[in-house]
Amino acid sequence: MNTESAQPSLAFSINRSTHPRSAEERATILAKPGFGQYFTDHMAAIDWSIEQGWHDARIQPYGPLQLDPASSVLHYGQEIFEGLKAYRHADGSIWTFRPDANAARLQRSASRLALPQLPTDLFVESIKQLVQTDADWVPSAPETSLYLRPFSIANESFLGVRAAQRAAYYVIASPAGAYFAKGVAPVSIWLSTELNRAGRGGTGAAKCGGNYAASLVPQQEASDNGCSQVLFLDSVEGKYLEELGGMNLFLVRKDGSLLTPALSGSILEGITRASIIQLARDRGHEVEERRITVEEWREGVASGDIVEAFACGTAAVVTPIGQLKGHGFAIGNPDAPAGKITMELRQALTDLQYGRAPDPHGWLVRLV
Repeated sequence: MNTESAQPSLAFSINRSTHPRSAEERATILAKPGFGQYFTDHMAAIDWSIEQGWHDARIQPYGPLQLDPASSVLHYGQEIFEGLKAYRHADGSIWTFRPDANAARLQRSASRLALPQLPTDLFVESIKQLVQTDADWVPSAPETSLYLRPFSIANESFLGVRAAQRAAYYVIASPAGAYFAKGVAPVSIWLSTELNRAGRGGTGAAKCGGNYAASLVPQQEASDNGCSQVLFLDSVEGKYLEELGGMNLFLVRKDGSLLTPALSGSILEGITRASIIQLARDRGHEVEERRITVEEWREGVASGDIVEAFACGTAAVVTPIGQLKGHGFAIGNPDAPAGKITMELRQALTDLQYGRAPDPHGWLVRLV
């Protein structure tokens, strides 16, 4: 993608906050941002109605949304979201990664949730306008970024069960450090065998809040069993690996080839997943996208054929998996070091995102 977006179809008005955080307060936050704990001074917003289409594009002070108690999002869950990051490069410039892919996925999610589809140019411009306004919030320390959360909600005040005729799109931003408290270290994950994230014909391929709500009880079960994340099986046969609560899964064979569950309609089409597949193939690794059983993983580890496992997503980037646990079994070693190929792919991706390596695929888009 070109580093310059097309002229947006709507001009953004800018209403700057009269009470931004002080430079000292911002510096304290950026020194230890955590993940999703603090938010920048502004947000982007665009309204939509069936009569006017998309209109009133603006940057406004970050603050509470005013919703009527009868708003459709509160009763029927018409809500979708995205996640991407802004990265500060060594020369001080600020870039984002594959926003066109995020825009396309938001459009697919909107189609599935009966919400209006935001044009790609408006999506990219909303990111650019917000980051330009809050550029001082983009951290520069290693492994840090500005996490961007675009989302859209149905806000028509109507209790009938139909697609809402009024909606809104917003982008908020949060400085981010490492996603996991231990940083880039192998984690244990829990296999959920009783509860599913999504089913055939459902919303699994859409990025909507309901899918994440469905993962919270299994995620708590994972935590109770000393695991950082939960892994789901398919809802039809209950034996094929799908995805984690917020990340896609990869297995690495001893011959250097990679396995990942094929997109099935109930797995989110991860942008980091697609990027890892491309980067792996660029480096000569074969990548198979197909159905994978728990038994294949178990037998592969026992025979020495499967030597690494990792999860990937925008927030955590690439996270090594040391062990898969479930009721009465464990696969792998929680104390095993991170795999060589896992870390090489993680390094390749982050080097590209932070501008330390060339961008042969044109994935980076300059914001500031």
